[in-house]
Amino acid sequence: MKKKIAISLILLLQYVCLVQALEPSVVDVFQKGQDGYACFRIPAIVQCKSGVILAFAEARKNSCSDTGNIDLVVKRSENGGKTWSHAITVWDDGENVCGNPTPVVDQESGRVVLVACWNLGTDHEQQIINQTSKDSRRIFVLYSDDEGLTWSDPKEITSSVKRDNWTWYATGPCHGIQLQHSNYKGRIVISTNHMIAGTKTYHSQLIYSDDKGESWELGGIVREHGGNESSVVELENGNLMLNMRNYNRTKYKSRAYAISKDGGETISTMDYLPELIEPICQGSTLNYLEKGKISSIILFSNPASMKQRINMTVKMSKDNGQTWPYAFLIYPGPSAYSDLVCLANGKIGLLYEYGIENPYERIGFTVLALEQIENNTD
Repeated sequence: MKKKIAISLILLLQYVCLVQALEPSVVDVFQKGQDGYACFRIPAIVQCKSGVILAFAEARKNSCSDTGNIDLVVKRSENGGKTWSHAITVWDDGENVCGNPTPVVDQESGRVVLVACWNLGTDHEQQIINQTSKDSRRIFVLYSDDEGLTWSDPKEITSSVKRDNWTWYATGPCHGIQLQHSNYKGRIVISTNHMIAGTKTYHSQLIYSDDKGESWELGGIVREHGGNESSVVELENGNLMLNMRNYNRTKYKSRAYAISKDGGETISTMDYLPELIEPICQGSTLNYLEKGKISSIILFSNPASMKQRINMTVKMSKDNGQTWPYAFLIYPGPSAYSDLVCLANGKIGLLYEYGIENPYERIGFTVLALEQIENNTD
């Protein structure tokens, strides 16, 4: 027992030293045990038109398990992420799963549109995949017209975005985007993924809305196996790049990607980004906005390791995602899911899972300047 206490004290001291040494600093937004929840996971983040930042997470009631009683919650920051509000419940369906938050802000109205998933709390992912579950995975949309303070009732859109022979389905998880280029200006695009009944293969796809989230269409589907949790960015030329968690490890232990040239309606074959290594985990991509406009700078965050969920890192490309020579290590310890956001002051915000013994102890928020990434080469 004394040995265990000593080890715990050493770990705590190491953690304190790491946090103090981190530049930029970390503000904890969610942590296990808060508000009667055992665990918080699956971060997503957006900035409202006024500059208010919204940080979303799954609030897991009884454990860190992916199933059971899971609610969707959000916290607000009105000072650039320095402090955060109490948790606001976005969606609580009793003992069931409300998860995979994928928010986007309509830049005309200011409405926050949130696409998310639902399943029975008693149905496990493998049962849904094997079609032995009582129900299946369903997709819903919610919205807020007061910057996250209150939320609409969830509206089901499953029949519009999920085919009958698809079993597992997941949105994001991370922010969605609203397109800026003239051909599809105002279109909301969300990255999603699915599995086909009777197979063991994952596939990524896009869904989109041309009426501020009221109705939805199924867009381009990546035909090759391997694409899973994904994030989408609009490139400088108007194309979309879908960046995917990759289960096809025979070629590269890295992220995969595909390109859409028609606003997400169709998508190319899969290719790979060997510079963006991963241990099979979610990641986030973001187009850096220069004075509110799309630029050639793309940012990417994930645990930068081929084997473990460690080394939370932000990487940067200055050529629309073709090469990734810049990398900034945010946290060297256990870390997992993350999401990126452009802030009103021109800096970048990162919301990410991290901890001492495992990555699921806290969800922290970090602010960094573009120059900090530029001054580091991978």
